[in-house]
Amino acid sequence: MNRLFRSHAPKAAGLLFAAAALAACQPKPQPVSSVSRAALPTMERVALGANACWFKSGDPAFKAYRLAPELNSFSGRPRILLVPRNSPESRPMLVVQAEGNPAKLDAFGPVMNDAVAGRIAADVKRWANGGKGC
Repeated sequence: MNRLFRSHAPKAAGLLFAAAALAACQPKPQPVSSVSRAALPTMERVALGANACWFKSGDPAFKAYRLAPELNSFSGRPRILLVPRNSPESRPMLVVQAEGNPAKLDAFGPVMNDAVAGRIAADVKRWANGGKGC
């Protein structure tokens, strides 16, 4: 019996090495995000980010506007609006809204034709995905 074990020991060690090498090549499981992808929580994150980074920070690109969140939407599309600072009843200059689960985001309005449009899109995407900061 001892002779049998010695004759198979190198093969067993080789198989163990191959199994360990194969296991190391397997993709690592990705952590599950705790960020809700539903429309309302997504737009809540966007509203908080926009308020902090665009308005409370005193960003000159948004000085002419005020934030008007409309998160309690019965249409299933919570949204935030950028309206003229001195005329909040006027037509919105930017609408960012989400719908569904996972949320489908949409941003439109005259401001999306300005130079700041790329920054708005990047900020909204970052906040919607759970990112913090400006």
